[in-house]
Amino acid sequence: MNAAGPSSARRPLLLLGTSLFGPEVLDLVEDAGGYEVAAFVENLDRARAGTALAGRPVLWIDDALPLARTHLALCALGTTRRVAFIRQVEAAGFRFATVVHPAARVSRRSTLGEGTLASAGVVVGAGTRIGRHVILNRGCLVGHDTVVCDAVTLSPGANVAGAVTIGDGAYVAMGAVIVDRVTVGAGALVAAGAVVVRDVPPHTEVRGVPARVVREDVDGR
Repeated sequence: MNAAGPSSARRPLLLLGTSLFGPEVLDLVEDAGGYEVAAFVENLDRARAGTALAGRPVLWIDDALPLARTHLALCALGTTRRVAFIRQVEAAGFRFATVVHPAARVSRRSTLGEGTLASAGVVVGAGTRIGRHVILNRGCLVGHDTVVCDAVTLSPGANVAGAVTIGDGAYVAMGAVIVDRVTVGAGALVAAGAVVVRDVPPHTEVRGVPARVVREDVDGR
């Protein structure tokens, strides 16, 4: 885990994305310490380049890529479709920061992958493996011996029990509950407030208590 802390050297950091989630990520990085956010980076709407967001300049992606030698990156997009943006800057040679808010508690017996963000109030139990570019949003709980694969989003208040597996790119919405020893497939969407008591197939949406499949062929969020 390459988490920033108050005693770390302050390294220049670029935040990928200019959505409403961006300033929140900026706050979390500033609280964690160790990094200085130099700019936001935009790759969809060129008109945003040259403006400012939360007091930081917005760079167009082509102008940001040469900074790979001197800056780290962190994705500030809540959507699981952030993977394309991440791959774009990774191909230019960027490495990614891993940021843990000081009000989060991550077991020393667990690991966080590169580019992962653990927000305030997050708790990660022992023996758990969190993949790359995962968003653990405010107050989400992840139990012991759980595997959260790459580019997963756990929204505020999500509660994931022990020995769970969550596949690449899955999206777990606010307040959802996933009971122990369940597998949520890659690209699946667990709706807000759902209670998952059985395995969720890949690329399906589940809702309700208990959660049931309401849509198939889900493509990210």
